[in-house]
Amino acid sequence: MKMIYKALLGAVAGVAMATSAFALDITGAGASFPFPIYAKWAAVYKGVSGTGLNYQSIGSGGGIAQIKAKTVAFGATDKPLTVKELQAAGLTQFPTVIGGVVPVVNVPGIKPGQITLDGATLAAIFQGKVARWDDAAIKALNPGVNLPGKSISVVHRSDGSGTTFIFANYLSRVSPSWKADVGADTAIDWPTGIGAKGNEGVAGNVAQISGSIGYVEYAYAKQNRLSHVKMKNKAGQTVEPTVEAFRAAAANADWAAAAAQSFYIILVDQPGAQSWPITATTYILVYKNPPDQAITAETLKFFKWSQEKGDQLALGLDYVPLPEVAVKSIQASWKGIQGSGM
Repeated sequence: MKMIYKALLGAVAGVAMATSAFALDITGAGASFPFPIYAKWAAVYKGVSGTGLNYQSIGSGGGIAQIKAKTVAFGATDKPLTVKELQAAGLTQFPTVIGGVVPVVNVPGIKPGQITLDGATLAAIFQGKVARWDDAAIKALNPGVNLPGKSISVVHRSDGSGTTFIFANYLSRVSPSWKADVGADTAIDWPTGIGAKGNEGVAGNVAQISGSIGYVEYAYAKQNRLSHVKMKNKAGQTVEPTVEAFRAAAANADWAAAAAQSFYIILVDQPGAQSWPITATTYILVYKNPPDQAITAETLKFFKWSQEKGDQLALGLDYVPLPEVAVKSIQASWKGIQGSGM
């Protein structure tokens, strides 16, 4: 019996080693916005599948550049590419999760959620037009709050960033001055402030600089214990950044229409009393005719698993899972990827 038991153990170990030896690790790079959830999914998926994910949080601009250079299995971006851009590069894209970009502050004596801003004032701060925390525009939005007579230090992204695209896109919608003078892209000519790389860099600088304000994906605000601001939304309601507020902003999205446009959809400044005004979805880019079909198939398996098994992990980090109608459209679109096996 002991010999049979040892033989069985050896056979199991041999199968495990063989499975490990032939497992294909996935490489990806890009947006820092979804990095916390991709890292969480990767850790759990490794345990259930044996397939690892090496994801580099280098910003959306870097993710687009690396997938175009064919140095990674997938690129990640918070700025969706247009149908024309996708066709020109031979790429296809799909969203993964919904989240919120949140202004974060380091103001002496101010607690998380104690300050309220609206879009116009936020734009004026990042243009350098509102330069002190006791400015009349901020005081008008915060009666009864003891705002210090302290200069505002703006912190923004220095790298090509989809988070910047989301944030600047929102400011362009609520501020004609911002739209005319600054605009929205992954990299913009900032009117004021200091630059930092990645959501990680912005969060770190805001934590260190007294009187500062920056913008990060909400998971970074929570992980770094940063003070967020409340925002007045399109409906004129003051809202906190929460999963419910992100979900409310995405509730009116037309996912069927988005599927017809390669899932190009912008969720900022959505209607609804509960909507967080700077909500967005983030995207994966892969080739329709991949240079390595096997690794692309593994990539799609990973994201299929995340759609079907990863919702609670996403909610735990304050991301909103995609609605079922979007998931079905996304998985149907994968049939157009050569070698996908879908």
